[in-house]
Amino acid sequence: MNSKRKILLVNDDGIRAPGLVLLARLASRLGEVTVAAPEGQCSAMSHRITVHGELTVKKADFPVPGVTAWSVSGTPADCVKVALSCLLPEKPDIVFSGINRGYNAGLDILYSGTIGAAMEALVNGIPAVAFSNEANDVWETA
Repeated sequence: MNSKRKILLVNDDGIRAPGLVLLARLASRLGEVTVAAPEGQCSAMSHRITVHGELTVKKADFPVPGVTAWSVSGTPADCVKVALSCLLPEKPDIVFSGINRGYNAGLDILYSGTIGAAMEALVNGIPAVAFSNEANDVWETA
């Protein structure tokens, strides 16, 4: 049995967001990382899912060695659903969502796509952590 922790990364700032890249670098120290992130910016999507129409999923070039990444044409919650139903051979041990650009605090959690993705993981019985960072252009630390 493979004891390496399986980690799914999602976000709401898009597949090319610097916060996602930083989180992937950090998470790869903890286990095997797969990224499923929106093609572009999806902030304030909350827990919205796509029920009509199609989603496009594409393998993405990702700047972190050893990380498999996919872009999804849907919302952050869609990314979790697609990863669980189509991309991963088994449920991950944990889902990390973020690192969001700007804090998700107070009433903002009601609208946050970052929180929505973490909630979708929880609905599916997977522990999740949502990360955010106040400094918009400082990603050396989180």
